[in-house]
Amino acid sequence: MNKLNDQLKELIATFKSLRDPNNGCAWDREQTFKSIASCSIEEAYEVADAIEREDFIALKAELGDLLFQVVFHAEMANEEGLFDLTDVIAELNDKLIRRHPHVFSNNNAISASESLTIWEDIKAEERKNLKYDSLMDDVPRNLPSLTRAKKLQKRAARVGFDWPSSKDVMAKIDEELQELKIELEADNRENISEEIGDILFTLVNLTRHFDLEPEDIMRKSNLKFENRFRAMEDYAKDNNLALDTMSLEALEEIWQKIK
Repeated sequence: MNKLNDQLKELIATFKSLRDPNNGCAWDREQTFKSIASCSIEEAYEVADAIEREDFIALKAELGDLLFQVVFHAEMANEEGLFDLTDVIAELNDKLIRRHPHVFSNNNAISASESLTIWEDIKAEERKNLKYDSLMDDVPRNLPSLTRAKKLQKRAARVGFDWPSSKDVMAKIDEELQELKIELEADNRENISEEIGDILFTLVNLTRHFDLEPEDIMRKSNLKFENRFRAMEDYAKDNNLALDTMSLEALEEIWQKIK
């Protein structure tokens, strides 16, 4: 623990040197909460990418970069007298203990799904104390769209506004597809966009009924497509073919071979 404390103190000291008004780094000195908000998002995605690739050397580095973003924001807040890193850690620790009563209070062994339900119930009670006007008020608007769709649906489900089963969701998907076909016939671009949005939103609901993460699903599909297309390019090179001169039928034939 002492080593961890020492490393954390050294990291904070390094950051303070970077922000020093006289001898610090010009770029670090001029940053604000808003100016580096996108950096925090970028670093989180790079952590996810390292995990996806199972590159644990890269993961260690990317986690460090993400930690620096936490330190950056906390210390900028400290400069303005708002809070500091100690406050951030204390609030996190308090929240973890508060939302895990089955661990820290009654010590009842429960399943993972029951644990998640307790977490969400306590979180909902905390929101009531904040006196939001809507269940939707604290769902961040800048979340990735699929993730935000799932969060919005989970909030609505807490008051019973949800399809009871995946079969009901599938029926809704069929209904939305039929509506899309009507708009395609009418060639109404705005309505086509809206119907595609409805289909995507309902597909997210389907993933929720199977306890799947839509972002993970889409990321894996992207990776699968990318790998197969790269394999197509390799196949074309090995056989002295140029993909951009081939017909769609010929490209599909290679695609099926790769699959």
